[in-house]
Amino acid sequence: MLSAFASAPARAWWDADYKQRTRVTLNTSSDGVTTQEALAGPVIPVRLHSGNFDFVGAREDGSDLRVVAADDKTPLKFWVERFDGANELAVLWVQLPNVAPGTDKNAVYVYAGHDKATAENTSPKLFDAAMRAVVPFSSQAGEELLSGLQPAGPVAQEANGLIGAAARLQGQPLTWKGETLKGDPQGPHSVSLWLKPATLDGTVFEQGALKLVVAGGSLKATLGAAQAAGGTLPASSWAHLAVTVGAGKLTLYVNGAQAAQTDLAGGQAPIAGEISVGAGLTGQVDQLEVANTVRSSDWVKFAHAAQGAEAKLVLSVTQTPETAESEAQAGEAGHFAILVDNLTTDAWVVIVILAIMFVIAVWVMYDKAVLVGRADKDNRRFLAAFRDSKDVMSVAAQGMPHSQLARLYQAGLRELRKRDVGAPGAAPLSGASIDAVKAAIDADLVREGHTLNSRIVLLTIAISGGPFLGLLGTVVGVMITFAAIAAAGDVNVNAIAPGIAAALLATVAGLGVAIPALFGYNYLASRIKSISADMSIFVDEFVTRVAENHGAR
Repeated sequence: MLSAFASAPARAWWDADYKQRTRVTLNTSSDGVTTQEALAGPVIPVRLHSGNFDFVGAREDGSDLRVVAADDKTPLKFWVERFDGANELAVLWVQLPNVAPGTDKNAVYVYAGHDKATAENTSPKLFDAAMRAVVPFSSQAGEELLSGLQPAGPVAQEANGLIGAAARLQGQPLTWKGETLKGDPQGPHSVSLWLKPATLDGTVFEQGALKLVVAGGSLKATLGAAQAAGGTLPASSWAHLAVTVGAGKLTLYVNGAQAAQTDLAGGQAPIAGEISVGAGLTGQVDQLEVANTVRSSDWVKFAHAAQGAEAKLVLSVTQTPETAESEAQAGEAGHFAILVDNLTTDAWVVIVILAIMFVIAVWVMYDKAVLVGRADKDNRRFLAAFRDSKDVMSVAAQGMPHSQLARLYQAGLRELRKRDVGAPGAAPLSGASIDAVKAAIDADLVREGHTLNSRIVLLTIAISGGPFLGLLGTVVGVMITFAAIAAAGDVNVNAIAPGIAAALLATVAGLGVAIPALFGYNYLASRIKSISADMSIFVDEFVTRVAENHGAR
């Protein structure tokens, strides 16, 4: 439920002046405590300790604390019941705007670490309008959180109760008076409290005709003639007890679950007069709440889970607080970790194949980019030397190993020397001989073109095949996800979303291979086309100069 202090999604830091924040997640999905209805305005305790909060970085009195909603923009009302910097323990009560059912996205952020922050004007009066009395037992006077109650006397205090401080029961009842407590005999009315009994016989709660008693560990709620008996109360263990009156029913809850319910008879006495807690009991009591509404079963379940300290519900109590510097990276890392964790085997196979294709594509692009860069440089140097030379037979072509033009020139030079061109007394070249020289150079031009275009086909395979492979991985992954959901019978969006999101990662991987390969292919193709055009022009220019200088006239 309070799957507290999990990694936060990346979003803008609420205030850059704060050095740390802690995320508290209320999990109402099947992994936490499942609720079926949206709850408006519940108030929850947030427990801070050295494992999830940096007390050294915060002020000694906690006056720099701020609480922000899940949107990381909206400040929330809160009240600090306890802040002990020396022992590194704190309890904050936070008013939530709402809690959605069936999701682990309900969250609040606790910010701290701002040296110049002014103290927040907080108030313990956080609860909804239906709440008539809330007693947290945070002081020896046992004062209420809402106005109108008058405690009958001081309360013996236990410093370390369930939430913060608790009251010690010593056989005598703790009592409060107040006009705001009066309730109709037919309701609506709700009472809840936490009890840790050392003895198992006495009156847990009494207000007028409404009573909750325990006898030998067995619980019974009564309202006049109506009785709802059920549930047991173990000794020396904290238990959450709640009684609701309304809709013609008297209902008893124990630890968030309905233990008994009975129909109300007509004519009961009103629920009025002073509140009495713990008559005849010894032990501890904490967080007494009285409201003039009928709290739903989901509300009671949520209150039990949110206020309790069950290890099952606190999924990550050792998560360190976030800092402004690490927030963005941590959030993104958290999202991709979820995707990777939910990848199916077929998606892994596709992604591995795509990774190999990506490495090959990068190698081809790098190798070809280096080749065309060096070739272009040497070609310019050779072409300048060729055009500056007066004798076609004496061009300096050495020291340019990457020049295709130099190699074509050497091929033409070999053909000319076979015909003794340039030797003393050599006969001029006929038209047929010049055509033969050009044909030999054209053959080398074709071979140079093959060399330039070798392995470029691997880029076209990556461009066309990468997205299709990725799509295949996504489709199969989605099929497997829906098949698993059908087998489990769970159609919750939280069960569907991770699998589908992970399946889409295969398509992303396919595009991640194809897009760089597409850009690289277009760049290399234009450079190779330019070099090929230069080679064709050079062949014509070379043959023309040979015909002019050594051809028959």
